[in-house]
Amino acid sequence: MSVVEISDLVVRYDPATGAALPVRRADVIGALRAAGDRRGARIAAAIPHHDGVLDAAEVERLLIRTHTELQRLNEELRITEQMAELLAPLLAAIGSDGERPLIVDVGCGIGYVIRWLAVTGVLGDADLCGVDFNAGLIAEATRLATAEGLSCRFIHGDAFDLPSRATVYISTGVLHHLRGRQLCAFFRAQADAGARAYCHFDIAATRLAPLGAWMFHRARMREPLGRHDGVASARRAHSDHDLMTAASPVSGLVPVLYRTVQHSNPFCASVRPILGVREQYLPALRTALGPAERHLTTRIPPPRLPW
Repeated sequence: MSVVEISDLVVRYDPATGAALPVRRADVIGALRAAGDRRGARIAAAIPHHDGVLDAAEVERLLIRTHTELQRLNEELRITEQMAELLAPLLAAIGSDGERPLIVDVGCGIGYVIRWLAVTGVLGDADLCGVDFNAGLIAEATRLATAEGLSCRFIHGDAFDLPSRATVYISTGVLHHLRGRQLCAFFRAQADAGARAYCHFDIAATRLAPLGAWMFHRARMREPLGRHDGVASARRAHSDHDLMTAASPVSGLVPVLYRTVQHSNPFCASVRPILGVREQYLPALRTALGPAERHLTTRIPPPRLPW
């Protein structure tokens, strides 16, 4: 049976306008039951509703609480530091041509990564922007950035349809939400948008990932939805083979794996990135990474073994 996440079911958006659409409680519960997820169905059934339609305000508050708890988990796993360690040499490799680079975080949630990059200034003079289809999460990200006095911005809408062209697209924990053609379209959209590079971190698909997710989310998160979706996310994680296969047909952007799961200690590999860079910048990226260049590979790994 397929593995589904509650957070993917409780919100719907108009593909043309990005506006939130009503979500029927019965549809959410039915989808979880169809997936054999009785616990998830019970969690969804507890979300307040009116006449069978989920209370949008309650869902928004629930997702903000869940993302706030997820931020703590990201802090513990040092995901932002890992992102910065790759973004700095990536920006050095692609150059700026005199333009201020625009870093766009796709599916930014409450903007933790962008806010961290802004407060540390680790990327120097860069324009930092987070984009999400969820207006409530964007409002919370904007509120936090304003309270912290940070120089960054957040936009409600489509990250691949912005007034300015992104230099680099980034994301954390987004890829596993995309399946099949959606994943291929995600990589293709970045090439079509004219980006010079991308850097996307997601859960490493190891045998220990679901157990590790259960332990971390049980210890660090209180929201039942967050605990449920954390384990579901690990179970849905894409293998390195599947990611590279989905990204390889994209014209102009060469996909690159860094610290592949195949050669990593499964006890330590919680997340890992896939990068993409315009072909002419690949030699410069290898140079900018220095000794860490040995962790790069442009080869598609073999399919994950069935164990």
